[in-house]
Amino acid sequence: MTIGQAAAELGVEAHVLRHWEDVGALVVQRDGNGYRVYDDRALERARTVLRLRRVGLSLSEVTAAMAPSKSAAQDVVRAKIAALEAEVVHRQRAITFLRHAVECRHRYLDDCPDCVTFVRGT
Repeated sequence: MTIGQAAAELGVEAHVLRHWEDVGALVVQRDGNGYRVYDDRALERARTVLRLRRVGLSLSEVTAAMAPSKSAAQDVVRAKIAALEAEVVHRQRAITFLRHAVECRHRYLDDCPDCVTFVRGT
């Protein structure tokens, strides 16, 4: 399939696939005229890149996660899991603070000891 057909199948623009190839996240064979040919393997690899991007990996992380060395790939994925877990904790704290702020009996949040504690991070 052509790059246009592959892009349509994946729901991305052709320039995205070219960029993935430029940064090494995607390897695509060329025909005798130099045109990209997306066979089943290239299309599946592109789907994997897309899935990894959608779960928050940067292109450099995607490239590393798809490295031939399984241990190197696992290290990248473990690091991303740790970062996402830290983000979840941060967002959960933010939700807790905002819920308190909505129901806080103090007119100004800096008058509230609970709000001040949250802002100071203690």
